[in-house]
Amino acid sequence: MLRCGVIPLLFLDVDGPLIPFGDRPGGHPDYGEPGGSNPLLSRIDPEHGRRLSALPCDLVWATAWVDDANDQIALRLGLPSLPVVRWPEADERPGLHWKTRTLVAWAGERAFVWVDDEITDADSEWVAATHPAPALLHRVDARMGLTDADFALIGEWARGLGR
Repeated sequence: MLRCGVIPLLFLDVDGPLIPFGDRPGGHPDYGEPGGSNPLLSRIDPEHGRRLSALPCDLVWATAWVDDANDQIALRLGLPSLPVVRWPEADERPGLHWKTRTLVAWAGERAFVWVDDEITDADSEWVAATHPAPALLHRVDARMGLTDADFALIGEWARGLGR
């Protein structure tokens, strides 16, 4: 049983963790396709939905896809509609990722995992210094996306909160 009966949040990014970029030069792809079709959606491993659902966490979209994550990604993963983090117009803090402060505020006093391909040491240090509950900031290799090792680490960390 987890402390206080509250399971941790899992803030989930899409580009990189769920849509791996492979060895594509230049980093993030351009999604500006005519007709709104995104061929990179075929890179999503539908098995990730089952594996994410099996983690002892409450899943939350933490992505620039916002509502499109439910409309286009959740369906492919077999997930229900998930809560979506709403981003402020701008949160420019030197040295911090633009999502960091918003995710900490969204979590409140709950433990959380943040899965993203752009997390830095500065983000981890800031969260450790300011967030009152345990937090795991887990950087995923954007070339590979979520792997067996990532799922194992996240699951072990989340289950360890109950000890």
